[in-house]
Amino acid sequence: MRIGIDLGGTKIEALAIDQKGNELVRHRISTPRDDYEATIKAITGLVHLIEKEAGSVGSVGAGIPGSISSVTGLVKNSNSTWLNGRPLHHDLTTALGREVRVANDANCLAVSEATDGAAAGKHIVFGVILGTGCGGGVAIDGHVHAGPNGVGGEWGHNPLPWATPEETPGPACYCGKRGCMEMWVSGTGVALDYRNVTGKERTARDIIADFEAGDSAAAATVDRFVDRLARGLANVINILDPDVLVFGGGMSKTKHLYKALPKRLPEYVFGKEAATPILQAKYGDSSGVRGAAWLWPNT
Repeated sequence: MRIGIDLGGTKIEALAIDQKGNELVRHRISTPRDDYEATIKAITGLVHLIEKEAGSVGSVGAGIPGSISSVTGLVKNSNSTWLNGRPLHHDLTTALGREVRVANDANCLAVSEATDGAAAGKHIVFGVILGTGCGGGVAIDGHVHAGPNGVGGEWGHNPLPWATPEETPGPACYCGKRGCMEMWVSGTGVALDYRNVTGKERTARDIIADFEAGDSAAAATVDRFVDRLARGLANVINILDPDVLVFGGGMSKTKHLYKALPKRLPEYVFGKEAATPILQAKYGDSSGVRGAAWLWPNT
């Protein structure tokens, strides 16, 4: 039995799967925000609860926002800022009395979809999270590729390519820089762009609904979103040229993306060709937690 933990900013989800990927037990609780010790206790409690209900002890993998520094062993780059600088991997391993594998949540998405999801069997999978924020992860033959700095796939903190004067220097990002992809193509970024242009407050979900209903202001916002997304992903393709792009997160449910992006990408990819398949994650919001479980692959 494999247990996966998805540590999010608002919820912690846990599930157990068998060796074929069949779900056995699932639970979800609210994240104790800004309380590191309570977060460790919450994860430990979920693991024990799942093992009690399943009647078995399992391996444990955890997907987190951010990554574990190979230099310090501490969490870095997390937008759940109370985790930064903390020995999460060590503390979970100690609390559970067994090795816990920890990876970035976007890498878990890529592993999940490469293992038994939309990109099953593909050699190099680039997982794209388009949610409140914007993340990315790489799976090679079903295994996480984090790199020596733990930032493999972090396209969300590269600048928007080929920025226009109106897009420069770009919105301030929590990472301390301006103009990051995260501030343009996340749900937060889309809502900010709409407000800056129209002067009106709308959530990204409302903007997409307005677009689908034929609203012109929302349509203009979505067109800018698609164009910026194409520019950012063109850089990913130019550097990595993955076998497939798999989208997860709330904004990935926008059906228009899967029609519009393949037409827009060739404008920006070197050589004017972009045959890369763009797929929606098979497991949707559950892909990250399944990928965390698959951090312990079949041997």
